Amino acid sequence: MTIYRDVLSAVVRCLAAECIDNTAKQAWQKLYSAHADEGAGIEVLGRLGGAEVIDNNLVDCLVFTVLHKKLKERHWHALAAKYSTHKARKVEAIGKLLPLIATPAPKLFLYKAVTAWAVPKLKGARVQLAPTVSVDIPVDASPSKQAAIIKAALAADQVRRKRIESRSADMIVLPDSFYDMSTWDPDAHSERTRREWRQKIHAVLDEMVSEALKEAEAILHEEGLLLSEAA
Repeated sequence: MTIYRDVLSAVVRCLAAECIDNTAKQAWQKLYSAHADEGAGIEVLGRLGGAEVIDNNLVDCLVFTVLHKKLKERHWHALAAKYSTHKARKVEAIGKLLPLIATPAPKLFLYKAVTAWAVPKLKGARVQLAPTVSVDIPVDASPSKQAAIIKAALAADQVRRKRIESRSADMIVLPDSFYDMSTWDPDAHSERTRREWRQKIHAVLDEMVSEALKEAEAILHEEGLLLSEAA
């Protein structure tokens, strides 16, 4: 059975499991709900679900279910906003966090500050696809051979484009202008004020994540799923 090296890797993996197999996750949620009062652990739940072998993906789904049920709501949403790669889950979590943060900043500023924290600006997140394809064609090749080379190059480029577009579709990538704080504040407060607001909002969110990871670590300790328990 999977043993995680630390709580963060467990959280990241179980949240990623939602994107890989949402149907399996929902099935394990129902199973957990049915046996939660009996104190059934992850290994027992796996057996109850008819799993002959509790593989890594299954454990990730079970950990997702257990953390979702046992963590405080604000802690679950903080982890989902910070680490989930599931678009809908991340957007939902951001919305759930907004009412929990006290700030003198306008609502627009709060929304954009929380979103920028959950979806930080990443270098290289946008892949520019060239509008043309370069092909080396031997000058002494026959017309049919040249046509075949061009056809193969175009097919390979199409596959590459689909792979890149598919990968980008799984990410939330915000335009660069979103991170410009001057667009967050309709009342045009000073740069110093805006920076202070952002710093305090992010500090509250970071504290929530730290608390959530500590709580998740205690839950995983109980299940014996951390490396220290396996040693």
